[in-house]
Amino acid sequence: MSRTRIWFLFLFVGFCSSVAGADKPTLANQLSADEIQAGWIKLFDGESLFGWKANSNVDWKIKEGVIDASTGDAGLLVTTTEFSDYELKCDFWMAKGGNSGIFLQSPFAPKDPTIDCYELNICDSRPKFGTGSLVGLVEPKKPVTGEEAWKTFHVTVRGAHLVVKLDGELILDYTNPSPQARKTGFIGLQKNSGHVQFKNVLLKPIASKSLFNGKDLAGWRVVPGSKSEFSVKDGTIQVTNGRGFLETTAVWADFVLQSEIRTNGKHLNSGIFFRALPGTEKNPSDGYECQVRNEWEKDDRNKPVDFGTGAIYRRIASRRVVSNDEEWFTMTLAARGPHVSVWVNGFQTTDWTDTRKPDANPRNGLRTAAGHFSLQGHDPTTNLNFRNFRLTEFPE
Repeated sequence: MSRTRIWFLFLFVGFCSSVAGADKPTLANQLSADEIQAGWIKLFDGESLFGWKANSNVDWKIKEGVIDASTGDAGLLVTTTEFSDYELKCDFWMAKGGNSGIFLQSPFAPKDPTIDCYELNICDSRPKFGTGSLVGLVEPKKPVTGEEAWKTFHVTVRGAHLVVKLDGELILDYTNPSPQARKTGFIGLQKNSGHVQFKNVLLKPIASKSLFNGKDLAGWRVVPGSKSEFSVKDGTIQVTNGRGFLETTAVWADFVLQSEIRTNGKHLNSGIFFRALPGTEKNPSDGYECQVRNEWEKDDRNKPVDFGTGAIYRRIASRRVVSNDEEWFTMTLAARGPHVSVWVNGFQTTDWTDTRKPDANPRNGLRTAAGHFSLQGHDPTTNLNFRNFRLTEFPE
């Protein structure tokens, strides 16, 4: 075969490969299918500081998929989303003589780690409450080190009970006896002194409740006037035809909701409404809408059509359409006060604070009061399945 033919074949194969993969997302440090189904989300997407905010002048930056800091006053890089019960995994590296930590259940600018947060310390040079300690509260079962090598914390936070593993080894199991112990808050990465790096910052909410039993629609009701058909099929809620809504009989205000969704057709339109008023035939869907629409402009997933999957419809577009039609995907929706975040397949698509004036109807203004969840049948082409609704409630 001539060199010209070989070169043409090489170009053709490359072109076919690029076309075949054009509808797949290309994301740094993607989660595995098992991690996605288990409910893990990426607090750090590997490419930006989306979903984080610094509380000092530390030089937080991204270097080859790693969060890096070495100069500036002591301070935290803080998630914009609060969490309650969860598992957290985080890889860290600290230079010799450095001082760092991971803050849990924290306010944006904590003052005292024994009262207003938990500081999981990374510091080998302290004579007391060194690496693996909860500063001011409890030390690890045996001395451990955190310098000059990549290491992994795996933390389970359930109420006032914290369990910490370092590189897979249990080092701390502690229950805070204080009645004022914080049970919710932000997560913060600290640069106190020296050079520190973080990567693979993952979180899995610990669900306290399931909203669907997989057998029938107990706990749900069809909104009057709905044309959609809602049924239970193969352990899922199937929604066909439209327009219509299926809403929960119970209500919630602050929560983390995870669910698995599949669209059975191209570019179908649906959504999960939340903090919604009770649906009526005249006003069936007065709530915030977490959008389902797997479509983007041309070959650019960063340009969603009709706000895109993972958006808050009519409020803020998804920054990237991660999911694909006719494939199961996992959506994580976190609402706490006026702040809302969404992850699709573990990738954060939305980080939004509703700054509108308060109103009982979320269509017209900020609503933080409890409301219903509602599944949308959009139009006669509607054909979707929902399953595995897992709810993590914030303590009052």
